[in-house]
Amino acid sequence: MDEQRDEPPTAPDPGQPGEGAHPSVPDGGPTPPGPAGDAPSSPVGAPGPTSSRVSVVAEQPPRPAPPEGASEQEYAFHSYRVYPSGRPDAVEFIDVYKSFGRANILRGLNMGLPEGMVSMIIGPSGTGKSVCIKHMVGLLYPDRGDILVHGQSVPNMPDDELFEMRKKFGLLFQDGALFGSMNLYDNVAFPLRQHTEKGEDEVEDIVMRRLGEVGLASAREKMPNELSGGMRKRAGFARALVLEPDILLFDEPDSGLDPVRTALLGELIIEIHRDMMDEAKAKGKEHLPTFAVVTHDIMSARRVADYINVLWMGRIVEAGPAEDMLNSDNPFIRQFLAGESQGPLAMD
Repeated sequence: MDEQRDEPPTAPDPGQPGEGAHPSVPDGGPTPPGPAGDAPSSPVGAPGPTSSRVSVVAEQPPRPAPPEGASEQEYAFHSYRVYPSGRPDAVEFIDVYKSFGRANILRGLNMGLPEGMVSMIIGPSGTGKSVCIKHMVGLLYPDRGDILVHGQSVPNMPDDELFEMRKKFGLLFQDGALFGSMNLYDNVAFPLRQHTEKGEDEVEDIVMRRLGEVGLASAREKMPNELSGGMRKRAGFARALVLEPDILLFDEPDSGLDPVRTALLGELIIEIHRDMMDEAKAKGKEHLPTFAVVTHDIMSARRVADYINVLWMGRIVEAGPAEDMLNSDNPFIRQFLAGESQGPLAMD
């Protein structure tokens, strides 16, 4: 991987806390701004700074109240700080609430996935990361709030529009989710045969191109039970790409992989995103490819992410370009990224 990535614009350190600082945030902690998603953005593909970090955190509205039934202290480390990405959001969550019985999962979530970037949604187990993916594609609907995909409200779409909108997405499941009765080639060809009128010659060209990109061209006749875990994930990646989606979702792609194969998968994500960016620009596509990765793996976030959303207790703690998040002074983010036992996040 000798080529440079298409780096997104980054934001500066926001400076000292101002008058709006919340008293429950410890000294030296982040300044609590308002809800996520208020940062201004520039046109798709706008050039970023090359020698200094010059963009700023948007002027913040008052700090939002905690969710009903929660205390200010429980959300003391949610600064709600959002560093601008310099690009519009391909997907945006606006004050989204979702509960399952007595379990409150999303509790006023404001989150954006900038277009043309590899975004990561990271946070502790059970905090709603995979639930976010299901909301994006309309498999779940919010109890309150809205989810926008390229500016269109997913919960308010009629069924026929929702069906068409889902074609914008490719999804890589944790285990690849291959059909056990089909060989590798037929698994990858399935979306093309299901959703397009392409002839078999064109289907074969597309499938073999994608299998080649993930290093599985020679395994086309193998059945899923003949593939290793890493091969199944790469096969799922190839299948997610065949319809040339605008948005590709990865639900814990590193789950069950050893560190080396996790690193190789991360490199593959970077390479394919770069290739798709080049292709989208060459073709003048309306939208640049957006990747969203749900993960617990901090090394993957360090290697792969352009933009990071840190999710905890159903809300975004902070969000912004990877450099800002990896250098955050927020005690929760520092603890989570370092994997330390001491800090705001406890076993309960």
